[in-house]
Amino acid sequence: MLNLSQKKVEMPEQEPNVRNKNFDEVAIGYTAEMAVEEAQRCFRCKKPLCIEGCPVKVKIPEFIGLVAERKFEEAYHKIQETSSLPAVCGRVCPQESQCEARCVRHNKGEPVAIGRLERFVADWYRKHGRKETPLPEPNGKKVAVVGAGPAGLTCAGDLAKKGYAVTVFEAFHTPGGVLVYGIPEFRLPKEIVKAEIDKLKEIGVTIMTDMVIGKVLSVEELLTDEGFDAVFIGTGAGLPSFMGIEGENLNGVYSANEFLTRINLMKAYRFPEYDTPIRIGKKVAVIGGGNVAMDAARCAKRLGAEQVSIVYRRGADEMPARSEEIQHAKDEGVIFELLCNPIRILGTDDGWIEQMECIRMELGTPDSSGRKSVTKIEGSEFCMDVDTVIVAIGQSPNPLIRSTTPDLETNSRGCIVVKEETGETSKQGVYAGGDAVTGAATVILAMGAGKTAAQAMDEYLADEKTEKE
Repeated sequence: MLNLSQKKVEMPEQEPNVRNKNFDEVAIGYTAEMAVEEAQRCFRCKKPLCIEGCPVKVKIPEFIGLVAERKFEEAYHKIQETSSLPAVCGRVCPQESQCEARCVRHNKGEPVAIGRLERFVADWYRKHGRKETPLPEPNGKKVAVVGAGPAGLTCAGDLAKKGYAVTVFEAFHTPGGVLVYGIPEFRLPKEIVKAEIDKLKEIGVTIMTDMVIGKVLSVEELLTDEGFDAVFIGTGAGLPSFMGIEGENLNGVYSANEFLTRINLMKAYRFPEYDTPIRIGKKVAVIGGGNVAMDAARCAKRLGAEQVSIVYRRGADEMPARSEEIQHAKDEGVIFELLCNPIRILGTDDGWIEQMECIRMELGTPDSSGRKSVTKIEGSEFCMDVDTVIVAIGQSPNPLIRSTTPDLETNSRGCIVVKEETGETSKQGVYAGGDAVTGAATVILAMGAGKTAAQAMDEYLADEKTEKE
């Protein structure tokens, strides 16, 4: 039965003034009845544009059709044909600018809630699905994956399904990359990330933690001494950027990377149960306008800050964060100081933050990319009282891999240079993808890059075997 409603079935959520005091997941999720009702909004187009908008090419109309028929387990397996992390994607992918943006229902009303349905299917399967996972037939080839983030895990899963013996080397003590250190519990519960990773282990993926490639082993040693036939680099972009203004070295200034890692990976929000204290003041300023800034601001609010402000030098229309995350932050009491840019941070005699001096900005004409420039409004300087500043203006790849792999080509931003259609690097047998190639981007784009590289690596190793024979 077709549902002709122009609006999505609403997703139940915690009330804003309740959730801004806890780290439980904000969205409660669809019931089975809600999922079926929403799935019945899908026209199941013969030429589904939604698939074109998905970086990992999930067979969207097919899985939604199965949901409409209440065949939830079959729907899960349909998603799994192309996506290794459906419970993650259903929560953090920017569907509004990808698959849902291409949905024909969007022409007259709201698109089908593809992300919410993917989340429902993955969560249903985790609770109710049959868990037996057949091991793929080994093909005798070994592949190393450096980094257990979205790109690396996707590449590892796709190659394992093809029979490769895959070992993932992760620098942290817990696999997951940005999924565990960057995205807060209230957006992506870590038990869900663990469950997705456990599924990869079930099909034979080996994950080694506390393995800093570039220190413990080099990429060259993986190919020679360790006997791997190919290597995928998916080390992300974990090196934080700063503004270069006076006072950034004062006590109370965090990079968003450090702030979120201490909270999410090291469980600072559960201190003293977990021995990771984090100082949060009464008045917090978060500099930046992306998803990371929203995450940091919302975490600060939950840790007890009385006032949390997002400070962003452009306007609301230019903010790169998802509209859903911006709205959630506003609902939870975060203040938005737009067209405002910090120029220095002022401290007390004992080295702690006291104020942040800012200047008002105005938008100018668009540049070649279409983005409006910003200029200072002279004489508009003012001071904000703050005792914590979190800098969330971007990240770049850690230089360790490129500094220990001299024949690996990188660009001026420190990103690994690859052939876009394959993920192939300048070093034979070495592929790369995700934020290590693009700079900080989205989870789903990193997964798409991991999938692309896995396909190319399979073709490369098949050709290599043929040549040897």
